[in-house]
Amino acid sequence: MAESWYALRSKPRKEEVLWQQLLAREVEVFFPRLKVNPVNPRSRKLRPYFPGYLFVQVDLEEVGLSIFKWMPHAIGLVSFDGEPADVPDNLIHAVQKRVEEIAAVGGEFYDGLQPGDPVRISNGPFAGYEAIFDMRLPGSERVRVLIQMLSDRKLPVELKAGQVERKNKR
Repeated sequence: MAESWYALRSKPRKEEVLWQQLLAREVEVFFPRLKVNPVNPRSRKLRPYFPGYLFVQVDLEEVGLSIFKWMPHAIGLVSFDGEPADVPDNLIHAVQKRVEEIAAVGGEFYDGLQPGDPVRISNGPFAGYEAIFDMRLPGSERVRVLIQMLSDRKLPVELKAGQVERKNKR
């Protein structure tokens, strides 16, 4: 049997520890994580893309199932009718590509901004402008802000979420 990808379940919030164990055992592992911009500066900056899951590429006939069932912090491979379900290579590549795309825009946007909050645009053609947060655009890592130009009219502008940061209250 050839190597295939499998989804491995971890105990809650133990993905990082399990990932380290798999690396130490030289198991091919894919642990998709996203950079986040949390409100609390002490909270984690990387969060799992699939909380509670990692992906391993192994030949099950060679390694066996028990390694994943009895490894500390692991629950086991995702199985149907007692048979581990393999994850298609193209799905793994699609997830890798998506994680890279999110990283390219500055990560997930967890700043807790509400409509009407003052923000500053950190980069791009509007860098340095102050604006008002309007909304996060569904299905993307983009947001809409309102920039006040010379008149009283506010101009709606769509930006990557990573380009906007909460304006510090002084």
